[in-house]
Amino acid sequence: MTLEDIKAAIDDGHTVHWANTGYVVHKGRLGQYLITYVPNGSCIGLTDRSGQRLNGKEAEFFIAGPAEVDEENPARQSRPGGQERGVAPGGAAAFPLGRQL
Repeated sequence: MTLEDIKAAIDDGHTVHWANTGYVVHKGRLGQYLITYVPNGSCIGLTDRSGQRLNGKEAEFFIAGPAEVDEENPARQSRPGGQERGVAPGGAAAFPLGRQL
């Protein structure tokens, strides 16, 4: 989704996510667009300070359908295209820093 697509979807009442359904893009009280990680409430701006460049790749933003949302654990949902978080393309598992083999 482009920056304009994301803003239009939010303004039309759709729920936009980044990377997985644990990240929700929304409009703040002051009219700014934000990305919030729902499990801990951490928040960043949708764009850099110039307001022109997304804090994420366009392909990583999506509108979740009803079957994609898990209310009990939103961060465990799959990414667009079926790729799970922590899995490299091709299926190789990724390890957190400090646990590299």
